[in-house]
Amino acid sequence: MWVSPWRAFLLCVMALLCAVLAGCGTSPPAPHTPQAPASPASSGPSAQNLPPGAVAQTAADGRGAIRPLPEPTGCTASATDADSADEALAESKAGDKICITGDLGDYKVKVENPGTPQAPLQVVGDGQTKVNGIDVETDNVVVDGFTVLDASSPEIQLRGNNITLRNSVAKRPTDDDRDNLHFFGDNIKILHNTFGGGRNIDGAHADCMQTFTTLGNKPNSHHVLIDSNRCEDSDNTCLIAEGPFSLAGDGSKEGDSSDFTFNNNYCYVHASEALQIDDIQNVTITGNTIEKVDHAFALQNKSTGAKIAGNTIAPGTGYEVGMDSSSRPGYQGPPIGGEP
Repeated sequence: MWVSPWRAFLLCVMALLCAVLAGCGTSPPAPHTPQAPASPASSGPSAQNLPPGAVAQTAADGRGAIRPLPEPTGCTASATDADSADEALAESKAGDKICITGDLGDYKVKVENPGTPQAPLQVVGDGQTKVNGIDVETDNVVVDGFTVLDASSPEIQLRGNNITLRNSVAKRPTDDDRDNLHFFGDNIKILHNTFGGGRNIDGAHADCMQTFTTLGNKPNSHHVLIDSNRCEDSDNTCLIAEGPFSLAGDGSKEGDSSDFTFNNNYCYVHASEALQIDDIQNVTITGNTIEKVDHAFALQNKSTGAKIAGNTIAPGTGYEVGMDSSSRPGYQGPPIGGEP
């Protein structure tokens, strides 16, 4: 069949365009293969590996310590060094707001004077405030806006009732078990904090957050809210919670620990699981993001009544929930994938 020179020219141009664009054919484009998550051998997909003296920035997902924080206002007392901080805390009373700013070096914040439920004692920094640890040993206290780096484990300890810790950073703990945070008591709130960097050195078992019970000074815990925190690059769990009859065998064997809510947190850890729940009843685990582990949540030893839903689990994780038979009564959540 005869084809005019002009039509032949147009056909050649169209063929050339098809070849260049590689899209004129009728075959569908090749499917997109998602990249595997980053290996947890170094920094992790979202971890903030802080150099000495650095302060975390607010993560893109809004979890973790919020930075920058506004300068504290309405202070009943202000401190910029260890001596003035000690004096302000020693003289503090319910309803006071103690504002501590600056780099206080080796100073450890110790809060021993209580507030009341209606007028908690507030101890606040500006996010840049650097101290060498925080120890709360009383009730009705709010701690807000501190940075603790390379301090003795636990870098932060909360022991009492109605304590709130928020917008604080604790990373790279040293000595002992190399944990970032220990908490003991009722009505504890752990909100928008950044933890991590613990290493299993010299027999340590480095966790971001831990609670357990012993007779005397480590009481049972109830009504605990852990929300919008980051646990980044820790050698063990995001949270290990042990009740009075824990399998560790060193619990108080009195009463119970119950009603924990672990919500909207980010966990990037190197243990087999992100959460280890042992003899804690009525735990709610929702809306969290868990990087690749063997299994995300481990519940054992009569950790009954758990509710688990809406969590984002990284590809390559073996299964979401590991649970023993004693913990199954009252469970609501995804299928149990294996042992805790």
